[in-house]
Amino acid sequence: MAEESFQERTEQATPKRRQEAREKGQVAKSRELASVAVLLSSLFTLYWGSSFFMTRLCGTLSYYLEHLGSIKVSFESMQPLALLGMKQFFILMAPLFLVITVIALLSNYLQVGTLFTWEPIIPKISKINPMEGLKRLFSLQSLVEFIKSLFKLVIVTWIAWSTVRDQIHLLPPLLDQTPYQIISYIGTVSFKIFWKSCLAMILLSVLDYMYQRWEFEKNLKMTKQEVKEEFKQTEGDPQVKSRIRSIQREQARKRMMQEVPEADVVITNPTHLAVALKYEAGRMQAPYVVAKGAGVLAEKIREIAREHGIPVVENKPVAQSLYKLVEVGQTIPETLFQAVAEIFAYVYRLKGRTAKPRG
Repeated sequence: MAEESFQERTEQATPKRRQEAREKGQVAKSRELASVAVLLSSLFTLYWGSSFFMTRLCGTLSYYLEHLGSIKVSFESMQPLALLGMKQFFILMAPLFLVITVIALLSNYLQVGTLFTWEPIIPKISKINPMEGLKRLFSLQSLVEFIKSLFKLVIVTWIAWSTVRDQIHLLPPLLDQTPYQIISYIGTVSFKIFWKSCLAMILLSVLDYMYQRWEFEKNLKMTKQEVKEEFKQTEGDPQVKSRIRSIQREQARKRMMQEVPEADVVITNPTHLAVALKYEAGRMQAPYVVAKGAGVLAEKIREIAREHGIPVVENKPVAQSLYKLVEVGQTIPETLFQAVAEIFAYVYRLKGRTAKPRG
């Protein structure tokens, strides 16, 4: 483990690593994109709905001013006015809140898709650990966030100052203008400031998203050892799998050897290969292989055959063909019917039987 901690993270993250990070809520997401989307949507909602907002606001103010002289300062008389004010405020701000909510959800969905997890809000000791808090406070990410905030402040301040500076020559004539014209002027200047700020924020948010993607991919990178460990977990340890296959082969050999005493004949070539066949006339369409082997396994088959009085017939071409073409438990192919039938006929003559195999 100590060696692994010093390895460089040079490998791209695997799909499993990405899925685990996503389940923990770790995704490449820029808060700046969501912020600028909300800011733009709010700006255009206020711009396009300015007549609606102005009409509702002026109507509410007119109502209060008309009834100002008849208002008595008491709970009974103030309650309807307060409820009316809350109702008008809700009607006035509902479109703006609706647009902000929809745009905020949409901007996050376009970045990370559908994601719901409790992991980020689960209480953890590390979140209240002072040392961990200091590490996060003085981390590279905190420095980047501070630089971004400072840069945004400088940009917005410069945009606001440059816009007001270009419009400052229009301030003296406002003394002779009506309140509506003054409000219209302030709204126009404010809209220019917000619009220019949004353009700057769009550029900043794109750069921030690119940085967040780069940092996310960098943090997801894995060491070679981590990739090996993950492969072992998902595909299984190659050594363990090899051991399991070895055990399975050994068990298959034992079961096969237990079937050898039931064989009718063992065909050899004469020493390297051995194939044990069984046939029951009237119940089987053709003989089938109960066991086969090469080398030491072939010698073991011959030994068991001798112990149980099973004939051992030497026929090199047939033994080679059976070993190559037929698996244990399978019947012999039609191309070998004639040759095997002759061997069974020889075995029956040895045993004094009268039954003949189908061939």
